[in-house]
Amino acid sequence: MRFEGGRRFGVAVAGVVLAGWMLADGGAPIGAQAARPAAAAGQHWPTWRGPLGTGEAPAAKPPLEWSETKNVAWKVALPGQGKSSPIVWRDTLYVTTAVPGEGGVLKFTLMALNRGNGAVKWSRLLHEEKPHEGHHPDGTYAGGSALTDGQRLYAWFGSRGLYAVDFAGTVLWEKSFGQMQTRNGFGEGSSVAIHSGTLVVPWDHEGADFVVALDAATGKEKWRTGRDEPTTWATPLVITPAGGAPQVVLSGTNRVVGYDLASGKQLWQAGGTTMNAIPTPVFADGMLIAMGGFRGSMARGIRIADAKGDVTGAPGQVWTYEKDTPYVPSPLLYRGAVYFMKVNSGILTSLDASTGAVRFSARLTDVPNVYASPVAADGRIYIVGREGTTAVLEAGPALKILATNVLDDATDTTPALVDGELYLRGAKSLYRISAN
Repeated sequence: MRFEGGRRFGVAVAGVVLAGWMLADGGAPIGAQAARPAAAAGQHWPTWRGPLGTGEAPAAKPPLEWSETKNVAWKVALPGQGKSSPIVWRDTLYVTTAVPGEGGVLKFTLMALNRGNGAVKWSRLLHEEKPHEGHHPDGTYAGGSALTDGQRLYAWFGSRGLYAVDFAGTVLWEKSFGQMQTRNGFGEGSSVAIHSGTLVVPWDHEGADFVVALDAATGKEKWRTGRDEPTTWATPLVITPAGGAPQVVLSGTNRVVGYDLASGKQLWQAGGTTMNAIPTPVFADGMLIAMGGFRGSMARGIRIADAKGDVTGAPGQVWTYEKDTPYVPSPLLYRGAVYFMKVNSGILTSLDASTGAVRFSARLTDVPNVYASPVAADGRIYIVGREGTTAVLEAGPALKILATNVLDDATDTTPALVDGELYLRGAKSLYRISAN
């Protein structure tokens, strides 16, 4: 999640940063979101929002139906607690967790599990500490999702540090940025981003704010740019406009900002989303869409080719939509449409991504509460409810429910879609859902 993939609390769930909530790999590096990556990239789920950063799995064909007795290939209990989402690279899943120790100390851990049978390959303790502050009742201390660029793994625990790990579980370097003081003690949960050897780390809290870029191989700081935001739980998004240089986009209550990835220089800014900014932006076909939905509603469609300076209207800001936007879940961008939940409810809205025109808005009665971010593959949209029910919809201009699937475990985290599989982390267990 991520409170990504997958929060009022910080779950890359949404990374919650759910995972990516705010509450979210050995091989060729994954690029940024501009055009579709090579087919091989679509065979993995390297970050909590997938290989495109949009929630789409281009090559996956996960099952339509499942239950505790149907199409569950394996189900394994995970130690500790976390609302980070699993990622997948080659034959392995990676997931972060915070395992209780004595005297309030937590063991911040990165785990590797075999895709085939769910067996633990290794479990690496990265840090032990008694946290300096609490978290929202719906959050955990492991909200930031792991990620990979195909060269290394990266585990982000906010105030407990950022860690680069090889695929055998050996720590290569670690970096600390101090201690966050989050709004209302809601806790942490954003995830980090990576592109072409550069890691991007967000640090918006109730103290001095900044976004910082690190060399992924060494952890050496490349640049640091100050920000002026209250606590933010959104994960940065790295985009590459057609014919342009890579940019970092970061949502916030006050502003949505684009930075040059190479230098950290601010390139443009638009108005903010809402308070407690959690949803991570999405980008495709030249359009950047950022939104938030706490104590207000705001979605902005920005044409990046025209985004320069202060973007307050045409031609840069193409459309706005001020109704039914999400609080915790990030939006899904799929086949020219953006899909999002109303606050944390089961009311789903779909807009044309290029114009903001409404396609439909409807209530999903079987998933009344949602923190996980929607994902899509093979012409289907998967929306996971907090109570363990997943609605599978047909992607299109009207609401069409194809299946409703129920598991015993409550779920706040964003699923990972790879090949014919769907990996879902519940409050107690991690599931592989597949027909074989």
